[in-house]
Amino acid sequence: MTKRAEKRERRSMVLQPDAAGIDIGAEEIFVAVPPDRDEESTRRFSSFTCDLHALADWLGRCRIQTVAMESTGVYWIPLFQISHSVHPGLTNWAMASLIQKRSRSQTPH
Repeated sequence: MTKRAEKRERRSMVLQPDAAGIDIGAEEIFVAVPPDRDEESTRRFSSFTCDLHALADWLGRCRIQTVAMESTGVYWIPLFQISHSVHPGLTNWAMASLIQKRSRSQTPH
């Protein structure tokens, strides 16, 4: 393992073990759950209502309690309304990338 990979691994810490990440687009939604929750830990769904329900059911089977949703526009609203069994959080990627750029001295311990 390279030194860069070792540093990255040391900085990585699981804060929400029952969390998933969702990237929402106009026509496709990509979802990632922890690798130990399903044989296929990353899936693609379409944005039709029946597929949104299938996505929510899959998250329930994977025991996901919270999700971080990244979306442009208003495409997040239908999934937000359907996801009753999980605690959704909406992410603005521009703001998230600014947070990642802060130095460690500015990060609360």
